[in-house]
Order: sequence, then C-alpha cells, then structure tokens
Amino acid sequence: MRWYPRTLAGQVAALALAVIAVVVAAGSALAAVDARIDGDRAARAEVTAVAVSLAESPSTVSALTSPNPSAVLQPVTERVRSATDVAFITILAPDRTRYTHTDPSRIGERYLGNIDAALRGQISTETYTGTLGPSIRTIAPVRTPDGRIVGMVAAGITQRTLTSAWRGQLPLIGLTALAALITAIAGVWWIRRRLVRQTGGLGPGELRLMYDHHDAVLRSVREGLIVMEGGRPALVNDEARRLLEISTETPPDDLPAFLDDEDEVTDVLYADRGRVLLVSRSPVSGRRRSSVITIRDRTELSEAMGELDSMTRFAEALRSQAHEAANRLHTIVALVEMGRPADAVRLATTEFELSQQLIDRMTQAVAEPALVALMLGKTAQASERGIQLTLTEESQVSDAATQILSPGEMITVVGNLIDNGLDACDAGDPWVEVTVVGDAATLDIVVADSGTGMDEEQFALATTRGYSTKAGGDEVGRGLGLALVAQVVARHHGSMHTENTYGSVVSVRVCADATGEDIR
Repeated sequence: MRWYPRTLAGQVAALALAVIAVVVAAGSALAAVDARIDGDRAARAEVTAVAVSLAESPSTVSALTSPNPSAVLQPVTERVRSATDVAFITILAPDRTRYTHTDPSRIGERYLGNIDAALRGQISTETYTGTLGPSIRTIAPVRTPDGRIVGMVAAGITQRTLTSAWRGQLPLIGLTALAALITAIAGVWWIRRRLVRQTGGLGPGELRLMYDHHDAVLRSVREGLIVMEGGRPALVNDEARRLLEISTETPPDDLPAFLDDEDEVTDVLYADRGRVLLVSRSPVSGRRRSSVITIRDRTELSEAMGELDSMTRFAEALRSQAHEAANRLHTIVALVEMGRPADAVRLATTEFELSQQLIDRMTQAVAEPALVALMLGKTAQASERGIQLTLTEESQVSDAATQILSPGEMITVVGNLIDNGLDACDAGDPWVEVTVVGDAATLDIVVADSGTGMDEEQFALATTRGYSTKAGGDEVGRGLGLALVAQVVARHHGSMHTENTYGSVVSVRVCADATGEDIR
C-alpha cells in the first residue's frame, strides 16, 4: 500500500497541508520566542526605569545619609515594588550592605550581584542568580549633589515571573495557529476538489503518459490540426505550422482568414501561401469563436489533376480528330472508287498541309514538346467549340525557359489560363489569344479572350481561394484553375495580374532571379 495519495489533486493537497503545517508550527514557535524576547526587553526597560527613578530621587539621597537608612527606605521600596510588579528593589551601601530587601530578614547582609559598574558611576543591567533565584536586574548609582556615590539601587524581575508572563500568551498563539490551520485546510480542500474536476482524478504518471501520447499523436498525424479558442490559435501541430507557415511569433493579422470563420465546413478547398488546402471546421458548442480545424495538403494532387485534365482533353481532341480522319478517309476511298482520284488527292493534301503548317509553326515558336502538344490539343478543343484559338507571332519559348518553370508547371499555368479563356470568351465573338515568350531570364505568359473579364476584387478572390468542383460548391467559381496558377507563380515569386483592354487579359511573369512580388 502506498503511503501517499494516487491522484494529482491528492498529492498537491497533501503537499500543501504539509507545507502549511510546517509554516504554522514554525510561525507559532517564532511567535513564542518573540513573546519571550519582548518580555525580557520590557523587563529590562522596567527595572532600569525603577532603579534610575529611585536613584535620582532626592529622598533616597537624604535617607542614605541619615543615621538609619533602612527605616526610611524599606517602606518606600515595598510600595514601589507593589505598584510596579518588580520582584525586588534593593538599596545598598557602597560596601554591598543591604538597606532594603523583599525579605526583611536579609537586610544588613551583603548584596550578591555585580556593583563594579555602579561604583564607576554607570548604570548596568545583568542576569544574575541571587537569593530569589535567576533574575534580570539593573543597578544604578546614587549620587550626592557634589557627585559622591553614597549608595546604589538594584531592581530586578525573576525569570520565573517572566516565564509565567510569556507562557500566558501561548494559548492565544495556539488559537491563532489553529484558526490558520483550519482556514488552510478548508482552502486546500477546495483546491483539491477543483483539481479533481480539472484533472479527472488522474495521477501525475497518468497525466504525463497522456501528455506524451497526446504530443506524439499531434506530431505523427499527417494532417494539420488547429484548435481555435476565442479567435486565437490555442493548439497548432507541426503539420499545420508547416502548411500555413506560422510560428509562435506570427501575429494574428498574418493568419489565414479561414481560421477565424465560425461556420461548420467539410472538405472546402482553399489556396493559401502557394498551397491548395482541404479544410474542415467544427465549431465548439457553447464557446464563441472556438473551433477545431483540420487541414490536408492537396497541392501536388491538384497540380496532377490539372495536368491530367489537360492531357484528358488533349486525348479527347485526338480521338475527335481520329474520328474526323476516319470520315475523310472514307470520303477519299469513295472518291477513288468513283473514278475521281484528282479530287481525292486534293482533299487529302489540303487537310494535311493545314495540320502540318500549324504543327510546324508551333514547333518553331515553342521549343518545349509538352507545351506544343498542349497547344495543339487546346486548338483542336477550341475548334470543336467554335472558338478561334491563336498563338501570336511574337511567341517564342527557348529550351532555357524550363530552368524557370518545369514542363509540368508550364502546362498547369498555360492550360488553366486557356481553359478559363475558353469558358469566359464572348459567345458572339469567341476568340482566345495566347502569347508565350521565355528564355533563361524571364518567362512571360499572356492569355487574352473576348470575355468581360473580372474586377480586382473578383480576381483576388479567384487567385487566393479554390472553389469546390462538386455539386453545391461556391457560386463564385467553378474550379481551381486560377488558384493553381497563382500557387505556381507564388512558389517562384512571380507576378500575376489582370486588365481589361482589347479584351480580358491575364498576364504572368516569372523571373529566374525573382525575390518576391505581389500577385495582383
């Protein structure tokens, strides 16, 4: 069996009671010692005052120079002793002969204390064991008007009297200590109840084990976890700090806006600090601006989905062209069978020359094969939708441009900007124009369309927040296109902005030595 309490609350209460008991005991002992010291100090002051008063009294000098000093002084000293509660008052001659004493039978005997200082004209106080036992006594010289010492006055209080006096204060000290101890026990009991509620009755070892497991779980979870309390982060695990790039010194104004929302959400996409995040929020019932937020990183998956979408559309365009090619082939075969080979040759070579010219022109302008394939696929896709998609004459991309953006990143940026242009262009005059100029130092991508475009507020929203593509998603946007573009640009410290001039124009610039520019 353990001699100490198991729970943390019990151990804290026991320790507090032990400390309080020691403090109360020490305080009581110090109070008793202080009472005794104060009693001794008061006794010294009292016997000194009595001895000096009698020594300086003219009647004492007159009595000492009379024929029978005892007859005059004994009644006086007894009256003074009774009035002041001193133990004895002895008046003696310079040769130690007593003229007065509490016990009259001892008058005429020799005084037992030290009188050397008094004979030198000084007042002295000492503790001495005399006929009445140990006592504190003061002896003062008695002088005649001409300065001669004709006697001495000794006044004292016995140690027994002093002990009785300070011991009389012990009941009060004990009652005070008992009251303090009872009050402390009541306070410790209240603290123990509160600690039991706060700790669930767990012991220190159990709490430590729980904390270690709690810390290990927070570190091992591959999702970001944030607990908001009163609008401020109360708990942030390592993954959340990494994803949101926050630290203990990060000011509240620099935290993502979605942390301070109070609505319950599940798997909502956000683009923040160059990342695409999947956020879920569960408000804490009964606590204002308090919630538990989980964050999952979907950056790489979103980029891969964007590239997959581009490749899927490219494959669909190829299948469509294959279908059209099959139709042309059947037509050519039919023309040959009809005996019209010249018409068959003209139909075949015309389509081939147009396709080859387009391929040659794009290959000459763009050195990156993946980007060429993307442009060809988007051109076919636009043609199917009745939209004119053109690559401008000034477009020129060298192999060195891949040092700024990788082929996959180029596909993400150009493909999403073209998709947005195809969706946003004016149905009455549908066109999209693409300009890509890049070398080892700078890469400029400009996509214009015939649509109405977006104002600065809408564009900022579209580039900083992703919208769910699921049913019931945000009404403002339909996908993550601009958000994905923005996160690639932000990762390379580039710039991105929009304007409405000859059409809706979105421009992206990324430099090899960029140190960071605003995305507007």
